[in-house]
Amino acid sequence: MMMMKLILIFVLLSLLLLKANSLIVKKLSYRNHNNNRRLMFSGIVEEMGLVDELTSRSDMLLWDGTKGEGVELTVIGSTVLQEAYIGCSIAVNGVCLTATSLNGNKFTVGLASETLRRSNLGKLSKGSKVNLERALRADGRNSGHFVQGHVDCTGKIVDKWKENDSLWIKVNLPDTFMRYVVPKGFICIDGTSLTICDVDTKANCFTFMLIAHTQQHVIIPSKNIGEEVNVEVDVLAKMVDQSLATFNDQNMALIKSLITRIDELEKAVYKK
Repeated sequence: MMMMKLILIFVLLSLLLLKANSLIVKKLSYRNHNNNRRLMFSGIVEEMGLVDELTSRSDMLLWDGTKGEGVELTVIGSTVLQEAYIGCSIAVNGVCLTATSLNGNKFTVGLASETLRRSNLGKLSKGSKVNLERALRADGRNSGHFVQGHVDCTGKIVDKWKENDSLWIKVNLPDTFMRYVVPKGFICIDGTSLTICDVDTKANCFTFMLIAHTQQHVIIPSKNIGEEVNVEVDVLAKMVDQSLATFNDQNMALIKSLITRIDELEKAVYKK
């Protein structure tokens, strides 16, 4: 009968994961534009752009006609401007931002207060290199993983070293997000989809490795120990974690009731 209990629990957890997967698909669905349905990002950086300007403004027009303070970032790019339009999404160092102006080889985005709190974009300056990626088409290949462009926090580089042609980097992460970091799992660093290599939960650190090709196409290798990186943990891990919390709160009593019933049936069978 123990096997029956395990099967029951497995079935219930499977249903939970199916529910979580359904929520993930809905969460990742993006809007239509010219009948081209798009998802979010893949973490495969398309090019490194250059910051042209980071400006604080006090004349940002709000919905009610009043004006407020804000920050605008202007970036020089090439590939990401192909098929770009006002209102399109472009990931800058892993942050999903809305293009508010297009001018030649430049695009401008607004940086909300929440964006500045969660990311390192406010520390950029003219000439800074940034990782850029366009929103992913639903019919395109995803060579990375599902990246929302919703940066969770910044991490700090605490060590980096070479191993033959590989570059290893160790990052310290706030304790709140460490539960989503697992060996060989996905993580997005400054907009780059990477595989977690090792995890040190006691020190709240994890490592990842960059192959020679990747080193040439992203900004991470140019960062020094002590500098910050934007971190987005795997959205699948966050969805499952949330679903499990809801599942435990709402349905644990049901599971216990079913197991109790199985025990009662087991005793009745053995009595016969």
